[in-house]
Amino acid sequence: MSTTDSGLSTRALIQPRRRRQKEEMPKREPGFHLRITLPLIVFLIITLVPFYWMILFAFRPEGSTSLIPIPFTLDNFVYVWEVLGYDVFFKNSVIVAVLSMICTTVISVMGGYALARYAFRGRGGVMVMLLCTQFIPGAMMLIPLYSIFNTLGLVNNLWSLIIANVVFELPLTVILMSSFISKIPFELEEAAMVDGCSRLRGFLLIVLPQMRPALVAVGSFTFIGAWNTFLFALMFLSKQELFTVPVGLGYTIGENSVQYGAMAAGGLVAAVPVVIVFAFIQKYLVQGLSGAIKG
Repeated sequence: MSTTDSGLSTRALIQPRRRRQKEEMPKREPGFHLRITLPLIVFLIITLVPFYWMILFAFRPEGSTSLIPIPFTLDNFVYVWEVLGYDVFFKNSVIVAVLSMICTTVISVMGGYALARYAFRGRGGVMVMLLCTQFIPGAMMLIPLYSIFNTLGLVNNLWSLIIANVVFELPLTVILMSSFISKIPFELEEAAMVDGCSRLRGFLLIVLPQMRPALVAVGSFTFIGAWNTFLFALMFLSKQELFTVPVGLGYTIGENSVQYGAMAAGGLVAAVPVVIVFAFIQKYLVQGLSGAIKG
């Protein structure tokens, strides 16, 4: 049989199957798409209007009442970056967010692996305790944490903010990591150990490569949480050269006036890293969270 004949026969088999699938699909009622689309459009408008308002104030001159950023200006960005010291605030936020992400991810991998692979007395109690910590507001821990950090000499030190972020992010990240690791068959590690690998090497060669979605999900979750931290930074840091971006936004609010253009520009600067992170890791983030939920 020629290539042309085989292609025609294959097409002839596929087309009836597609017709049957279309016939078996339930028919949607008239107006179905309209009922779905209209609420989404309304939700999208409600979500995007604040962002447009922030962009409008950031790019139009101070005092202008135009509803479009004309005349276009970058003076507000120059003001917050050079006058208010946003370059220093931005650097501090990057340091805190990156170190918090690294520490939380490493510790959550170890804790999640222990909970997923080892059966020990009190394992269920540990999981319950980790879940219960999510009901404790961070504001309740401000005074005890400040007392501890003051005793350790960590007040007005970025490490106080990093440690606080790691402590509050760990319970949830350990649970997510444990759920994801439990989905990976232990027989793969056993096969590696039979071939001569140690437990650590088997984990590094077999388990860790399959944990990429979970690592991205936990890392991004921690990075964004640390980047947006305001209450801890306001409490533990009092020197201007140590302020992070959320605290630095407070400099746009004066005693008798508010610099809306500078505040909007600072808000856009603060949003850029979060948007970039989500743009690059969206696929892995969904895989990691869905894998942890299924586990």
